Amino acid sequence: MELIQNTPDLSAYLAADEVIDHDHPLVRETAARLAAQADDSYAYARAAYEFVRDTIPHSADSGDMRVTWRASDVLEQGTGICHAKSHALAALLRAEDIPAALCYQRLTHDAGTGHVLHGMVAVRFHGAWHRQDCRGNKPGVDARFSLDGERLAFPVDEKAGEVDYPQLFDAPHPAVLRVLREAPDRPYLWEHLPDAV
Repeated sequence: MELIQNTPDLSAYLAADEVIDHDHPLVRETAARLAAQADDSYAYARAAYEFVRDTIPHSADSGDMRVTWRASDVLEQGTGICHAKSHALAALLRAEDIPAALCYQRLTHDAGTGHVLHGMVAVRFHGAWHRQDCRGNKPGVDARFSLDGERLAFPVDEKAGEVDYPQLFDAPHPAVLRVLREAPDRPYLWEHLPDAV
């Protein structure tokens, strides 16, 4: 699948905003700590990915009822769903001048009814975008950082109406961000996440 920048200007994928707030002191501090242990930008990107994947539990896996959406809040509270964790990873990548985009899959909802958007990140290296899924591993899910073939959490089943969206966004999709901001808790969020881009 060819990934398509939703915004032609690559600098948009380095910008800080209210959600991907890589100008926040906690994001900068976390990025600096990870960068100090990395030999190059590739090693840093992998370390940032593994940090978000492995040290910030997916709130559905851990049973955490809190809803986070801003990158700095995800790092501070140590919880988030796939979208929130993607915001945190994008912020850590952009903090070290690595272009990062948000991207989505339409997957069958955990409840088995309908579909739901799943959030991921794409990172740009060697003139190409590479999708990464930092939602967190669990039995049946083995996502890994890779620039040589995707190692995502979930394969898409087109026969079940699932979709890999090729669009790369410089900011969260408005429908995703709206429900993240409005949700009083994760059960509410689970019932109101959008099902398409």
